Amino acid sequence: MTLQNSLLRETHQNARPISPAGTALPPRQVQSTFQFDVAVVGMGYVGLPTSLALREAGYRVLGVDASEQRLQTIRELRADLLAGDRGRLSRALADPDFALTSDSTLLAQASAVIIAVPTPVDEHLVPELNILRGACRTVVEHAVAGQLLILTSTTYVGSTRDMLAGPLRARGLEPGTDVYVAFSPERINPGVDDFSQEEVPRVVGGVTEACGHRAEALLGKYVPKVHAVPTAEAAEMTKLLENTFRAVNIALANEFSTICTTLGIPVMDVIDAAATKPFGFMRFVPGPGVGGHCIPCDPHYLLWQLRGNRVTAPVIEQAMQNIAARPRQVVDRARKILSDKFRGLAGTRVLLAGVAYKPDVEDVRESPALEILAGLEAEGATVGYVDPLIGGIRVNGASLEAISDPETFGADLVIMHTAHTEFNLDWLSTVPVVLDTTYRLPAAANTIQL
Repeated sequence: MTLQNSLLRETHQNARPISPAGTALPPRQVQSTFQFDVAVVGMGYVGLPTSLALREAGYRVLGVDASEQRLQTIRELRADLLAGDRGRLSRALADPDFALTSDSTLLAQASAVIIAVPTPVDEHLVPELNILRGACRTVVEHAVAGQLLILTSTTYVGSTRDMLAGPLRARGLEPGTDVYVAFSPERINPGVDDFSQEEVPRVVGGVTEACGHRAEALLGKYVPKVHAVPTAEAAEMTKLLENTFRAVNIALANEFSTICTTLGIPVMDVIDAAATKPFGFMRFVPGPGVGGHCIPCDPHYLLWQLRGNRVTAPVIEQAMQNIAARPRQVVDRARKILSDKFRGLAGTRVLLAGVAYKPDVEDVRESPALEILAGLEAEGATVGYVDPLIGGIRVNGASLEAISDPETFGADLVIMHTAHTEFNLDWLSTVPVVLDTTYRLPAAANTIQL
């Protein structure tokens, strides 16, 4: 019998029965044994590294994802991971106490369940909660007495109670007595290995005090410090503050770059000088915009919730407007550069160097490059891109494949967008003009900073 079939049989034997109306039948004895210590729901950029770190700490781990394609990518070692996590994945796949499945019924065989699924926003900047709600419904449906359930996905304040604690009570499972429910925001920085998961403290807030203690005990086994806050809501707000802080400061850095360009001062000289102060200043570098799953999205969860309470947050709102406007500024700057050469954008060839939302990730979610390419094309430019990590994208509804040899493109202008570590940029010296939106390229006669 396979591991999965065996687990499925045990799941049906041990899971708490539910009445046809969806309410829990009278409580049974707390399950005393579990096949796994932790199940992680969502094997994406957060869930997969989290599951690997937990396994390295000695936990028996079950990784759960609705996509069999994603699970196969992981099994074939093709998942986008840091080099250290690739080694961890190889070891995990050879470990009988590490399993991957799309069968959500097996969640009943885990002592703890961690939810780590995406929480994007739609085109109107309204939170897209369907994925999170679906994951929480599944976890609640298969919850058994004695389990610890931890939500880690960034979301609005009150989500843990709304999506886990309340539905569990409706099933007859009381948080803090029958089951344990907490929020602990993820703190992963994709593509950056400066800090491993085990080096980053975790914030934890329980729905009850007992819930918080259970979550602290689980997470404290693999991180150096767990900082407990009194409520799940305080932990939820902590994550929103962290990424809103970054958004506001990135918007400020971008604004200073525009100011310095206007006044003829190299902005990086100013930032480097200010960063020598050992207190009261934190270094943020301007760029072409902000992409990914956090900064372009997370503050909108807070703003959305505040609008429902008729509360404004002018500093945050202005910062997010400035961030949203940045890709358009890149297009405008490209037009001005080419207009100074008496050409304008129409009829020119513009190449983007890098389209991933940040260096060293295979991810274009919310990448400013997509909006920049669309804006350039809308003004009549022929566009292309080169990126060693991204094979194809969509621009203005059409497919666009990466250029294999940038020197054959015949670019009138190259926009440096994403500086991957392993990106060979020697060819930039041969193009007429380079617009450096990363502020990382060395000074050169053909290079202009945004």
